Amino acid sequence: MTDQLAHVECYSGFKAEERPVRIVFGSQSLKVTEVEDRWYSPGATFFRVLVESGDRYVLRRDHAQDIWSLTAFRAAGNRVDTKINHSV
Repeated sequence: MTDQLAHVECYSGFKAEERPVRIVFGSQSLKVTEVEDRWYSPGATFFRVLVESGDRYVLRRDHAQDIWSLTAFRAAGNRVDTKINHSV
């Protein structure tokens, strides 16, 4: 998936744009209900977020350009079962 630009509204607490609270795609606005994970790379911060519909998004904030992009998406209910089931 190629990165797509996104408009992200953020909570600004201790530091500016501390965490995403809403993702906006055109006229569609998605409320972030949970930040599930956050990780850092040189020059960028990534957030895996859960929205009200149950969909998950991975957002990337480029610090130098102050640009948000969507790097991954998983629709609700699309899970990969990694458990091995054995019948006894």
